[in-house]
Formats: sequence, C-alpha cells, structure tokens
Amino acid sequence: MKEQAEDIETLQLLAEEEGEDLEDEIFAAAEALEEDLDELELRSLLDDPDDERNAILTINPGAGGTESQDWADMLLRMYTRWAEEKGYDVEMLNHQAGEEAGIKSASISVEGEYAYGRLKGESGVHRLVRISPFDSDSRRHTSFASVFVYPEVDDSIDVDLSEGEMDFQTFRSGGKGGQHVNKVDTGVRLVWDGELSNGEEVTITAECTQERSQFQNRSRAETMLRSRIYQAERELREQKKEEIESQKKSIEWGSQIRSYVLHPYKMVNDHQTETKFSNVDAVLEGEIDPLIEAFLLHGKKDRDTSPA
Repeated sequence: MKEQAEDIETLQLLAEEEGEDLEDEIFAAAEALEEDLDELELRSLLDDPDDERNAILTINPGAGGTESQDWADMLLRMYTRWAEEKGYDVEMLNHQAGEEAGIKSASISVEGEYAYGRLKGESGVHRLVRISPFDSDSRRHTSFASVFVYPEVDDSIDVDLSEGEMDFQTFRSGGKGGQHVNKVDTGVRLVWDGELSNGEEVTITAECTQERSQFQNRSRAETMLRSRIYQAERELREQKKEEIESQKKSIEWGSQIRSYVLHPYKMVNDHQTETKFSNVDAVLEGEIDPLIEAFLLHGKKDRDTSPA
C-alpha cells in the first residue's frame, strides 16, 4: 500500500515538474490503491478463526408453494453469481426442484479464501415483495426463504460422529449423471442423533444428491454433517443457548434479516445494519459486497463498544 501511494506521488511530481499529461495514469493508480485498501480493511474484519474456511450454504423456501420456491431459486442464483464473480469454486451439493418452478431446497459449497467469513452474515430469513409472475391477476405477493451458512470442516477439526447414533438413508437422486441416477438409489441422507458438549440432545441432518455414486454422495454428506455439528458447537462457545436447528427463526413475518422490495418501489433493506440500496436488480445479480461489508463493519463496531 505504501509503495503504491509513493508511486502516485511520483507521478504527480512528474506531472507538475515536467508538464506531462499523466492524469489518466494517476487516476487509474489511485483507483487501484483505493480498491486494495478496501480489500485490506475487509480482510482486517475477518478475524474469527473460522472466517478463512470454505462455506456451505443451504437455502430453504418458506410457506407459500411456488412463490417461495421461486424466491429460493432466485437467492441460489444470487449467491452463485456472487461467488463465481469473486473467483470462488461453487459446487452443488443438494438440489431438489419444485413441482412448477424454483427449488424445494438446495445446498452449495463455496470454496476459496475467507468464503465463510464473507458469507456468515447471510444466515437468516430473506423476504421478497413483488408482483407475482405466477398470479394471473398480477397481485402483489410476499415470499420468504431461509439461508443458513456454516464453515466447512477439514481434517484439522475433529468431529466424532461415533459419539451419537447415525441413520443412513438412500433415495433416488435427480442430480447429474443422467438416467443412471434416476434408476439407482444414489442420493444419501444422514441423520445424526447425539449430544452437544453441554448435554443438549440434537438431531442434525445432511443430504447430498449431486454426485454420480452413492459412495461419493455419502462422503460429501458426512462432510456437511460434521460441519453442521461443528457450527452448533461454535454457537455454544459463543454462549448461544440453542443448537443450530432450534436457532432457525420461523420463516414468516417479522423474522427477516433482509427485505427485497420490487413493487411498489425498489429497495433492498438489510435489517441487521439498516443498510439500504435502491438497485435491487444489481443485488439479485450478485452484487452483495456492500451488504457483506456493512455486516462486518457493524460487527466490528459492536466489538469495539462492548465492555472488556
């Protein structure tokens, strides 16, 4: 950063002393420096030990049938586009299509530096207000979908699944692999019943449908399951009273973390930070960095003002 700033000063001196027209070059260098400083500031906020991990993101529609299922699919597209634009690797882990449109549920893995740290503030209920494309009378509808983000565990984290009882279920998958996966029970669902470190009994589920073989799906489902158990333990360490499943707010009015309004006006309102944007279309196309940064800055402010 310091070297970049010094280079800009040198260019300014050359322009003043030699009379050279370096305005475009100076502007480009200053813009690059500003972007690098913004990135550096953001990295400084990602100071939790798990922030640098890959993320697993799961989306579920709320009540409302096709409306909510379509909204869940819009969110899946938004996060996928954001991740791809950031250069992250995105892998579909589970995808259950809705009957008419949208999805019944989906899980993706987002792999890359600080994926979890950047996405962790997206957990919660997301609300959409729009003129329904599925309503012949063109009435306004409100839809809800829930997003859950947790860090993907690796070999450096020991989560012992043998401490509880695990039910292994298979079902016909609709993922990649063509006709083969529709004839064979390749989809895998793991249901783990056990105790967290504080003695709470929990049931945690993970499923994977996207791989070609049952073995591959089981391996990915185990990683998801271990990650969810680890996240539940994280929340206990942070003195939260409920495990991850009981923390899921009801997907309904009053519980949303963010609202996306497309009618009668256009506005994205993040209720966690009171950040507002009028360009809803850009946000739904994956431009969510300002919302992510606002969440991280808001968290830093809370830490700075908390008693020692």
